[in-house]
Amino acid sequence: MNESIHNSHDKGFKYLFGIKRLFVQLLRSFVQQDWAQRISPEDVELVDKSFILPDFKNKEADLVYKIKMDGNYVYFYLLELQSSVDFQMPYRLLLYMIEIWRTVLKDTSSKEAKRKDYKLPVIVPCVLYNGSDKWTAARSFRETLARHEEFDEFVLDFRYILFDVRRYDDDDLLELANVIGAAFFIDKTKDKAKDLLERMGIMAKGIEVLSGDDMNVFWVWLKNILMKGLPKNTEKEIEEFLLKERTVENMVYGVERVMKRERFEGKAEGQIEIAKELLARKMDIDTVSEITKLPLATIRKLVKEIGQ
Repeated sequence: MNESIHNSHDKGFKYLFGIKRLFVQLLRSFVQQDWAQRISPEDVELVDKSFILPDFKNKEADLVYKIKMDGNYVYFYLLELQSSVDFQMPYRLLLYMIEIWRTVLKDTSSKEAKRKDYKLPVIVPCVLYNGSDKWTAARSFRETLARHEEFDEFVLDFRYILFDVRRYDDDDLLELANVIGAAFFIDKTKDKAKDLLERMGIMAKGIEVLSGDDMNVFWVWLKNILMKGLPKNTEKEIEEFLLKERTVENMVYGVERVMKRERFEGKAEGQIEIAKELLARKMDIDTVSEITKLPLATIRKLVKEIGQ
């Protein structure tokens, strides 16, 4: 069984943050600003367009939300999922922001754009990062410019919000008792199925307070993460644990049982292949049994199968 699970997390977060109320939940949970608490899902609109440049099309994904605040639209640009530190991040974000403004102007009538009181919308850039190393890239654009101190107010500048998943405290994530807190808590697991199951068990009580809709969303996200490390033929079995059991304790037990079974079966199949190769080399059955730890009866059966 492949125990690496993080390859599926990028698409998983795309799914979560593509839901308006969960994007709002992300802001309210981790952005300590008054405006974040004032945002309502009813005022949020997902922009059905990616602004990723061609050079990065196969490397990352983004989400853009347009939020009405006090009569004006504010754009939130979320770049996900970064697993390594990128020291050119402010520059890349600037390029994406310019693309958004260019699109806004393109969709605005010429007459409106030429008005003296016309203003471009604010864009709040955000980065979702789940790498193990500390994020050491510049957090403001001006920091990436040589001699920016000398020219001070004449230098272009902006800051971006960093959602640094692995730096959030476990207790704080559990205390949130919401979908995003639970997902971040799970995402902090080490790349082993055992660690994943342990974290699922720890957060059990926290997610049992979720509403029906949020619980459904979380189960779908979790299933995608779990299935990354399990054979395709176990998908139906995993779905039964998630959709029927509806308790984390029972689900963890069921998933663990599947994982142990697959590991055992995979190991046995591997040892059989080794045994066949050794028998093909005319090795005696006692030695083959000792090397592979397979019963003599199994070795004799293999001898008949390969016509030794």
